[in-house]
Amino acid sequence: MAQTIAHPLSPGASAAHEGNYLTSHRGALSWLFTLDHKRIGIMYLVSVLTFFMVGGLLALTIRLELFTPGLNLVSADTYNKLFTLHGAIMVFLVIIPSIPASLGNFVLPLMLGAKDVAFPRLNLFSYYIYVFGALFLLYAIVAGSFDTGWTFYTPYSTRTHTAVIAAVTGAFILGFSSILTGLNFIVTVHKMRAPGMTWFRLPLFIWATYATAIIQIMATPVLAITLLLLIVERVLQIGIFDPAMGGDPVLFQHFFWFYSHPAVYIMIVPGFGIISELIATHSKKGIFGYKAIALSSVAIAFIGFLVWGHHMFVSGQSVLASTIFSFLTFAVAVPTAIKVFSWVATMHRGVIQFTTPMLYALSFLFLFSIGGLTGIFLGSLATDVHLHDTYFVVAHFHYVMMGGALIAFIGGLHHWWPKITGKLYAALPANIACILIFIGFNLTFFSQFVMGSRGMPRRYASYLPEFQLWHQLSTWGSMILGIGLFLSLFVFIHSLARGRKSPQNPWGGTSMEWMTATPPITHNFETQPVATHGPYEFPEIDYSEEVKGHV
Repeated sequence: MAQTIAHPLSPGASAAHEGNYLTSHRGALSWLFTLDHKRIGIMYLVSVLTFFMVGGLLALTIRLELFTPGLNLVSADTYNKLFTLHGAIMVFLVIIPSIPASLGNFVLPLMLGAKDVAFPRLNLFSYYIYVFGALFLLYAIVAGSFDTGWTFYTPYSTRTHTAVIAAVTGAFILGFSSILTGLNFIVTVHKMRAPGMTWFRLPLFIWATYATAIIQIMATPVLAITLLLLIVERVLQIGIFDPAMGGDPVLFQHFFWFYSHPAVYIMIVPGFGIISELIATHSKKGIFGYKAIALSSVAIAFIGFLVWGHHMFVSGQSVLASTIFSFLTFAVAVPTAIKVFSWVATMHRGVIQFTTPMLYALSFLFLFSIGGLTGIFLGSLATDVHLHDTYFVVAHFHYVMMGGALIAFIGGLHHWWPKITGKLYAALPANIACILIFIGFNLTFFSQFVMGSRGMPRRYASYLPEFQLWHQLSTWGSMILGIGLFLSLFVFIHSLARGRKSPQNPWGGTSMEWMTATPPITHNFETQPVATHGPYEFPEIDYSEEVKGHV
């Protein structure tokens, strides 16, 4: 094995000794007050998946409304609230916490060979802050909802009579959860690595999570201050962003995008980490360009702070500023391309196994590449002016955020599901679900590229008849996508109810989370593990017929 435990565990031995984390304590209170990072990760996971379903159903409602040009299902005002809620829920409650808070919480200490995160109580506190912020967003829906778009752009957000203050307060609170989780992960990576685990023996998921945590800590306070100023302006009528009171709406855009563009990397960089794990493990080959991939995560985190102005090419900022932001935007492509080329090189001459996680990794490569390449059109001044606020932007955003971050999240969930639950899932329906998601996703959003390039503006409840075919293709695609996602959900539920017991290491992974029992014991490892090699050295892994898995 690539990383050794001081006293290697036989499969299931530790579970018999201490009991796994799922069964060692029972009852609702044992979950509500748990300090175990694995249980907290599962509580995040259930919450994120619940909100994912809500956000997805809102999206399906939007697509049904757009099936024909006129207003059929909902009024224009309701449509505005629907796309606002879809965006706010998916960004603040699903994509941002999906990988770091749920999967990251579960596997990060295991990958480090640690028994928990550095601050377990702070970890639980972060989860309840997340719940508290979510409740504010739900209250905003009950109190009349809000229709500003998830960006809360001023001056409209300072004047609309919808429940903007409650929604903004919810986003403000959620930011603290993100900051505290990032702080916890940084300290954990610095202080709780197993003996022998140097920085360049860290799994690439850890590098990605670490880079993300830096962004969370440095960028999120800016959004918090911006949203607080928005509340102050609405409540006290002090001119900050509203020009009618002497404020500057462009200032809001600067503040908002200084956070929100790095937030794009909060969403996608952990996905990069997952894809590195999936491709290396399911190709049975050491990762190509380990250091380049690791450091490119940090480079993306750094450059991500310098490109917010490319969202504002038509806001009236100076030509010089737009030119500089355009140049810096292209610079982000360099570390991103390093990752993509390294993943492809890793698969070259690898023993590729077309497991469900690998299918999601291949889907990610295709979808994220389209998302990245179409970003060039939006980063270029000449073309962005024409594509600004069209469906081209919607398609690009979804190819990166859903085709990238969420597909990686779903792939990672399939990869670590046996470790999390101790159960295997049915591969055939899981693969079919992946294929349906891939087809449905492309049908939904590629047609939006066409619409956008032909001038269809986004956020319109009605449209000209010439766009009907493309909207109908997009709606049919969303239905296929929804069927694929619900099939995935069914596969997981069936696995919990009737799934076969998983061996300790079903995929033949060599990072440290596979070196302990499945599911892990409460304190993760029976004895202190010691890292003696890197995380992607596969030749020494053997397959055991006795346990039907790699040992």
